[in-house]
Amino acid sequence: MPLYEHIFLARQDVSNAQVEQLTKEFSDIITEGGGKIAKSEYWGLKALAYKIKKSRKAHYTLLNIEAPHDVVAEMERRMGLSTDIIRFMTIRVEEHETEPSVMMRKSDRDDSRGGRGGFRGPRGEGGGFRGGDRGDRPPRGDRPGGPRGPRPPRDEQANSGSEE
Repeated sequence: MPLYEHIFLARQDVSNAQVEQLTKEFSDIITEGGGKIAKSEYWGLKALAYKIKKSRKAHYTLLNIEAPHDVVAEMERRMGLSTDIIRFMTIRVEEHETEPSVMMRKSDRDDSRGGRGGFRGPRGEGGGFRGGDRGDRPPRGDRPGGPRGPRPPRDEQANSGSEE
């Protein structure tokens, strides 16, 4: 039987319980058609890159499916009719991944880097306008009377413009 990876996005105002119900409903369509769900992952409520059907966030769910094409097509047809599903995508693959998907491994990667900050270290250390790289410098001293000194008076004729 062909292998598929299927991802669907549910509206942001749908609860987690309703997303689980939708996942079960679509999984039942696959099992009734003679297929099976190898893996099901709920990735959570995530921000979208752009608005889809007036939504800025969506619940992401991944299904690894082993089923005939006509069963997958029927599931996609029903997803297209559902008002709770805003987008879905099915891809045929040669084999399913056995370990957790990249989205589930993301938190492990962040922990190995040491959390926030990346290569610069934690926030507030080094770099930036007020980041501390100028704090040990003395005042310049080449500017008498403060940073700029007094301002020269304005020339009245240069600003009038409409007297002629």
